[in-house]
Formats: sequence, structure tokens, C-alpha cells
Amino acid sequence: MDTSEFVDYLRATSEMVGQIAHLEVIPPRDAVFGSVDKPLDARLETCLKENHLWPLYSHQADAVNAAIRGENVFIATPAASGKSLTFYIPIFESLLADPKATALYLAPTKALAQDQKKHIRELFSSYVISRGDFDTFDGDTPSSDRAAIRRDARLILSNPDMLHVGILPNHENWRRFFANLKFVVIDEAHYYRGVFGSHLGLVLRRLRRICSRYGSRPQFILASATIGNPKEFAQLLTGLEFTVVDKDGSPYGGKDFIFWNPPFTDPSKSTRRSASAEATSLFAELIAHEIRTLVFARTRRLAEVIFVHARERLQKLAPDKADRIKPYRAGYLPEDRRRIEKELFGGRLDGAVATSALELGVDIGSLDATVLTGYPGSTASVWQQAGRSGRRRRRSLSILIARNDPLDQYFMRHPDFFFKGSGDAALVNPENKYIAGLHLLCAAWEAPLSIADEQYFCLSYGERLADLICRGLLKERKGHYFLSASLTYPAQEVSIRGMSGSEFEVIDASSGALLEVLDSSTALFQLYPGAIYLHQGESYFIRSLDTDTRIAKAEITDNTYYTETKDITELEVKKTLRSVFIRGVPVHLGEVEVTVTVIGFKRKAQFTEEVLGEEPLSLPPQKFETVAVWFEVPEHLTQKITGALDLAGGLHAVEHAAIGILPLYALCDRNDIGGLSTPLHPDTGSATIFIYDAHAGGVGIAEKGYEIIIQLWEATLKTIEECPCESGCPACIQSPKCGNNNEPLDKRAAAVLLRSLLGMHPAEKMVD
Repeated sequence: MDTSEFVDYLRATSEMVGQIAHLEVIPPRDAVFGSVDKPLDARLETCLKENHLWPLYSHQADAVNAAIRGENVFIATPAASGKSLTFYIPIFESLLADPKATALYLAPTKALAQDQKKHIRELFSSYVISRGDFDTFDGDTPSSDRAAIRRDARLILSNPDMLHVGILPNHENWRRFFANLKFVVIDEAHYYRGVFGSHLGLVLRRLRRICSRYGSRPQFILASATIGNPKEFAQLLTGLEFTVVDKDGSPYGGKDFIFWNPPFTDPSKSTRRSASAEATSLFAELIAHEIRTLVFARTRRLAEVIFVHARERLQKLAPDKADRIKPYRAGYLPEDRRRIEKELFGGRLDGAVATSALELGVDIGSLDATVLTGYPGSTASVWQQAGRSGRRRRRSLSILIARNDPLDQYFMRHPDFFFKGSGDAALVNPENKYIAGLHLLCAAWEAPLSIADEQYFCLSYGERLADLICRGLLKERKGHYFLSASLTYPAQEVSIRGMSGSEFEVIDASSGALLEVLDSSTALFQLYPGAIYLHQGESYFIRSLDTDTRIAKAEITDNTYYTETKDITELEVKKTLRSVFIRGVPVHLGEVEVTVTVIGFKRKAQFTEEVLGEEPLSLPPQKFETVAVWFEVPEHLTQKITGALDLAGGLHAVEHAAIGILPLYALCDRNDIGGLSTPLHPDTGSATIFIYDAHAGGVGIAEKGYEIIIQLWEATLKTIEECPCESGCPACIQSPKCGNNNEPLDKRAAAVLLRSLLGMHPAEKMVD
């Protein structure tokens, strides 16, 4: 059975047809070719022709021409469109023309860098680059090999972490490489958003500064999935101007894309069958019908659960297929992951259940279908995951299974927002004062700072320097700024994938082994005494937490409950940055201080969610400064909340739903956003709803919310009014991270408030 026949099978099966919320038929298309403005080196052209990579597709030619003209290039086209040639052709042209030239390739994972190394070896090594001229340089590189790589390699394949902590602080050992650096490639650039992207933005500015020190000014080529703000994003990430290439010229076999909404289990409460249960059923059906399939799960644990249950179903549906599927996720040993990749590529496996580890461009061969268990957080990630099927120009199938939350359900009801929208905006904030301060210390270790370095760093460079001097971390001498003698190798203390260098360790109490390291901003919400903590599919009971040593001790447990914190959030407005009145409603953007205190936790049964018990906690409050958007609800609007309607519940419901829907417009996760609502806030003197970045200093989410506040109100109202539940559910106004246990909430009051904010009559229809 091919994928088109499988779609017909789903539509003809009575118990499944109701789950198809939308079917998007994406037609096939022919290739559009382009030409290079200048002839390529004959050796490179021969290589491309003999590997059937010539002529170039139009987007490849456009990107190569821009790079050869000396421009920085952002290439944003779908998965499997041949983006890698857009950076390898300029790189190899440069290396062939100049025997001293070097290039740096950065991938978000070691696996992707290894995969690129394999492709270079297979496609290019016998034509344009020798085996000793390219290599990976990361945490897995043997110490015995590192000196030779530094001495000889012309193309280094690495990752941002190694550049940050291993290469830049030791730049004098890389003098040859940096002095001749012509190109820097950032692959899967859409991956670098939020805190990680903000850190990378500062790492790249440090890189540009070191290159300038050695006399080079490399060009940057960024390869990405389609996003809504490519030019702005590339400029924020690197500090440079870019040419954007986003018109795909590659051939395409076409795709049937199904939006799948699980059936109701209780229509009155709008509760549905779980997305993972639906994924299990669909995966087994696809494999049984001989359709090679990759399932994406949001967590490691879900990946394992879907695999186990799908294998059980296959033992009944198609016993010969039960051993031809495997799970694939981070946490496995590298050799195990490589083996699974080879088995998928070679056809020895018919399917796999993966986390986002396989979203990136590791080559696993030709698959027919992809199943996405829940919206992965961005349209870019959806297309990356969906693009893992149909990579050999055959028609393919992708199925996005909705979870019962506001974002997923919004897409089920408004598929055009996804298929016809411009993509969500990738947000980074290299101006974040906390992140910028950390990287200025790293830069000062690499070479003393000066006022001239303002060209590389944040707009508030002088203010950041003054702050670091005031704190005794920098010393000023004759116009240069030196790292304090009390600090050594600061890069080792800065995790670029988290918010701070102050992290908590989770230790296995029985073996003493380190299980995981958590950023301090989230640790107290997961590692409190009595918590159930998940690690690589295992449940651990947190026996103790020492906030001084930052160590939590855990032991494996077979408890069948999970834990949920109760907390109190307080917010103080520190500075208003921007304000606007919309239909008489004051909307503000500004700096705030948030204080969150965990006061207790509940134990809940895993499947029924029955409350089994509640315990108080006494933990230190967590304070951080961030950026928020907030709007005041004037008294003449709050007076419309009368009778049985509850103002506090309505405000709280609007807050929850708006937080749940904001990722429609900002490339972020719901957990990147916090909120507070109150009928009377002391800093505004009125009913107010705050939505803030949940990371110290902010990463641009609140700014985006301020810019699109009317669209946010409209989408929030649609989410609430279109949800079929009676009084509120996880698909509209309930939040899984609410510290007040989703109390109070009033769905009807929320709708009245939003209609009032939008200047609508209570009975007026929303118009798309």
C-alpha cells in the first residue's frame, strides 16, 4: 500500500474518519534550475557532475552567487532541498583558490556534524579536499588527535558549545585557522532561538572579534528551515547584514498532510484520547501496511512508551514487523544511535520512534510517512519533522496529532493559519544584560576589551562594562578592560544552553552517579524534596535538596503518581519602556522583577489525576528581572463582569489562554512564558494581566507580544469561544504549569473581557 492508498483507507474507516480535522494536499512540482555567475573550479564542477548534483537548483545558484559576491547569506528552504551545497560550493571554491584558506561549520548536535563529515568524505574528498584537511572537533575528539587537527585541518566541523568553551578561549592555538578563516556556516539556524540563540549570538560576536584580531573577516552562511523573520533573525544572531534566499527550486514529490484530532472521551469537558495513544495506533497501522514511518515524540519517555505499545500491537497485526521498529533518542550511547541510523538507512528497519534528535538533517534514507505527536513548538520544526518523509521525491504522508492544549487545538480549527501563514518569528536577544555580561567576561579572558569592541557587542556595551567594573569583575587600565585576577577561564562556568552558570546536580543516591544537571531557574520546580523526577524514562524520588551545595539526591521508584508544585508569583514593575492606548486600553512593555515562591506540592495519580495528597514546602524565593508586556483593564470594562461571572477568574483565564496561544507568533515554548493576573495591581492601580519572559533579562517574547497584542487578543478569544467545553479545559483556559491549581477560572468572563478589549458587542461574531 502506498501513502495515498493509506489516506483513502483512513477516510474509509469509520472509527478513524472523525479524527481527520484537515487534509492538505500539497502538489508535486518540477525542479527549477539556475546558473552560477562565474565558472566554478573545474575540479569542483567535475565532482558535482559525477555525483549528479549539477546543474544547480535555482535557490542553490542564487545562494552560491551571493556568497561568491562576498555577501552573508541566509538560505531558508524546506528539508531535503539541497541546502548543504549552498555552503559547500563557496567553501570549496575558497579552499581551492587559496591553499591557506579555512572554514568553520557549526551544527547544534555532534551527530549532525558527524553526518556532514561522512557526506564530505563520500562526495568531495577524492576531488576537492584531502582526508586530512577536514575533521570534526568536539567533546568526542580524542585528546591525542586535537593538536594535529588544529595544525592541519582547513575545514572544521564543530558545535557552538565547543567554539564557546574550547576554541575561542584557546584562540592562540588556532592562530593559523582564524587568520585564514573565510566562511562560517551555521546549520539548522532556526534551532538557535531563545536563550540558546541569545548565547550563540554573543559567541559569534566573540568569534568575529578574535578573527579581526588575526586579520580576517569571514562571511557567514546560515542554513535554516523557513521562519517568519529571516533577515531580522540573521542580523540579531550575528550582528551583520544578510541576503535572504528562500525560493525553493528543488523538485518535490508532493505530500498529503493530515491534521489529526483525537476523539473525545468526555465531550462536556472537552477531554480527548491522548496524542501518544493515537500515535501508537497510527504507527502500528502504517508499519503493518508496509509504509516506512518515523514517529516524533515530545519527550524521551513518550518515545519509549509509543515504541513499546506499538510493538505489542504489531505482534497482533503483523508479527513479522514487530522487530523491525526501534526507539531513537538522546541519552543512548553514540554507537547505539549510529547503528539505528544505519539500520534505517539500509532498510533493515521499517520505522522508528524518535525525539527531536532526528529532526535535524542526519541522513536516515527514504521514509514514506512521518507522525508528529503534538505540535513541536514551531512551524519550522513541523516542516523539518514532516520533511523526513518523502526525501526521494516520492509522494509522502505526514500526520500531526493534536494534544489537548490551546495551541494544538487552534491549529486543528484554523489549519490555514499554519499552511498559509508566513511562519513564526525566531527570537533571540543578544542585548540580554545577563547573557551579555557573561560573554563580556569570556571575551575579556580571550583578549582585553576596549571601547572599540562596542562594534561587536550590545548597544548597552558601555553600561555593561560599567556594571562589571562596579562588581569587581573587570579592571580598567589605560582604556582597556582586563578580567579580574579572581576569575579564571570564565567560559567553563557559562552554559550556553541554559540561563546561568549556577546549576543543580541530580545525584543517584544509591550509586553516587551524576544523573543530570538543571539550570537554577527551573531546579526548585522539579527537584524539591518529595518530587517525582523523570530521567531517561525512569521515575526518581527526590530524597533531599541542598540549596547551598546545589545537590539533589534521588532514588529510583516505581510509584504510580506524579507531583505538581503550588507556588505564589509576585511582580513589581521596575521601568516602563513603551506604552500605547488601544481603544482606551493601556498596553505597556517594560522591565519587571518577578518573585516565585514554591509553597507546596500535590501528588496526583498518573492516569486519573486524582489528588492523593498534598505537602507544604519551605524553599527560598526565586527572583529574577525580565521583560513583560501588560495591559490594564479599565474599570468601565471590568464593570461588565456582573452576576455569576467572576472577574478574577476571567482575568486568570485570559492570562492562561494568551500564554498558550502566544507561541503562534513567537518561536518559543509555552514554558518560556510566565504570567500574572490580578483584579488590582499595586503598580497600575487597576485590573491587569502581565505576560513575561520566563528567562532573566528576556529573549524577545514580551516584545513580540507587545507588537501583536491585538492579534493575540483575537486568537485568544477564538481559542476560548471555539472550544466545545462548558466551563474550561486544557484545550482553552487550563494550564498544566499553573501554580494556583487552575483556580479561579471563568471561561464566560474571559470571553466578555476579550470582547470588551476588542471593542466588540457581546453577540458579535468573530471574523477570520
